[in-house]
Amino acid sequence: MHRKPMLDHAAIEALLAGQHGDPFALLGLHACEDAWELRVLLPSAISVYLILPQDASANFALSTPPDLPAGCGWFVGRWPMRLLGRARFDYRLRVQWANGSQGEYADAYAFGPQLAEDALWALAQGDCPQPQHLLGAHPLNIDGVDGVRFAVWAPNARRASVVGNFNDWDGRRHPMRLRHTAGVWELFVPHVQIGDFYKFELLDAQGHLLPLKADPYAYASELRPGTASRVAARPLAQPLPADRGQANARQAPISIYEAHIGSWRRRGDGGFYDWDQLAAELPDYVAELGFTHIELMPISEYPFDGSWGYQTLGLFAPTARHGDVRGFARFVDACHARGLGLLLDWVPAHFPTDAHGLAQFDGTALYEYADPREGFHQDWNTLIYNFGRTEVREFLIASALSWLQRGVDGLRVDAVASMLYRDYSREHGEWIPNAFGGRENLEAIALFKRLNERVGSEFPGAITVAEESTAFPGVSAPTFAGGLGFHFKWNMGWMNDTLRYMQQDPIHRRWHHDQLTFGLIYAFSENFILPISHDEVVHGKGSMLGKMPGDEWQRFANLRAYYGFMGDIPARNCCSWDRNSPSAKNGITTTRCRGNACRMRDTWACSS
Repeated sequence: MHRKPMLDHAAIEALLAGQHGDPFALLGLHACEDAWELRVLLPSAISVYLILPQDASANFALSTPPDLPAGCGWFVGRWPMRLLGRARFDYRLRVQWANGSQGEYADAYAFGPQLAEDALWALAQGDCPQPQHLLGAHPLNIDGVDGVRFAVWAPNARRASVVGNFNDWDGRRHPMRLRHTAGVWELFVPHVQIGDFYKFELLDAQGHLLPLKADPYAYASELRPGTASRVAARPLAQPLPADRGQANARQAPISIYEAHIGSWRRRGDGGFYDWDQLAAELPDYVAELGFTHIELMPISEYPFDGSWGYQTLGLFAPTARHGDVRGFARFVDACHARGLGLLLDWVPAHFPTDAHGLAQFDGTALYEYADPREGFHQDWNTLIYNFGRTEVREFLIASALSWLQRGVDGLRVDAVASMLYRDYSREHGEWIPNAFGGRENLEAIALFKRLNERVGSEFPGAITVAEESTAFPGVSAPTFAGGLGFHFKWNMGWMNDTLRYMQQDPIHRRWHHDQLTFGLIYAFSENFILPISHDEVVHGKGSMLGKMPGDEWQRFANLRAYYGFMGDIPARNCCSWDRNSPSAKNGITTTRCRGNACRMRDTWACSS
């Protein structure tokens, strides 16, 4: 029998202080000489007994050693093997708590490593197709015990613990095991249930306690202002209905209704609609207006209402503002049942600096570039993902694909231009060139190519759209031809030019026809979608109707003409929507026009 040395008193004190990084070396059941020794750390416990499930009458008391302070939570019991047998055995802990409650629990430190070594190696090498199935919180039953396996990537942390409402948010209760292969900390915590709240408590390399961190891979989050993650079942895969592939094809007419569902319509008390209320009203409303698709502004969990979701921290979780994950699945089904496609805004360009989020996650610049010339967005006061880091790149791709797995038709990728250029919105000397001395972000380019290749191979019929505001070549060209591989490009230039034209008094427009015709010079260089973005009606810019010159009749006539130029949206619907429906004024319309010239070139532009 292997004999373990006596415990180092300093190691026990480090564990009690929350400073020990290898809890399995101390806690749990250990063979020591010819005896079994059980060690547990349960702050707030006043008594602990070992219970044998196969013999309810057998129980053995644990005690706090006399050289440790009473009430520290450290309990030890030692029994000869001739009494309990020489084979490792199943056991439970009967705990009497200081508040008078009592319970029986499986010991988290009775369970071996949870993640396979080859899976961790694949994660570290960037060959793990679905890292969200390894990392995060996953309800499991192990050896007849229900619980949750927690795993978090924090390679530079000295210690990681999972804390939650199940352990009084005490980081000493459930310190995790480090898997050095991938820098991942893991722990199976018995008796944790779906719906429980949790975060990760981390010590940085210098031993400083960091703010509690939400789980980057969480499937659900606490409703703001709370910031905890929430245990949820893995979302069910919903294949894209067979007819959606044809409806999303380049040859198909597409007219998109963009909506921020937090302001599209509210309950009588001012609260947000939940997913079922949205499913009952939004698809019918959009379909009756003649649109073919709904595009939702970002629904990934985000901390601040005023960002409209464009500063997200929960890339796998639908925001709790509108209910649970299952409600979102019902909303997807409702859109498809009404014959509508569903597009989601997805934001991989940046993330906010909130302490509970990804910033300095393990005490280092883990998810962001370390140098602020690469890793800080001056325009938005946000951080930029380190697109060159394998684990970050796989995190972002997994997030995008996870939404497609839920049956949505496609993703509109926000702020692509800010990702493609290292000098985006920066002056000379404020940015770092790439390895070849250029301004392009080669890591972001590689990310987009990889993402779009996987969308094409794994989700036939789904589409990706780039909001890209520059003349970067080949945004919607296939990757084998040197392009980024997006299906479509958001034509921001067309919108800006034509809106400036329409805002002119008609008597002056003859001097500005180039603003209408310029788009046709490059119309066939990409597969374009013609948008009127929400950016044009926010921050005091006024409604679309308010941008038009003239009296009320003229404004409506101008707006009808503009929408008619844009595409085949019936004018009466535009008028009714913009003028008479107070709840719909936050919806913005985008469309692809359907002229014959567009069809022949397999691209989209205003040529009808």
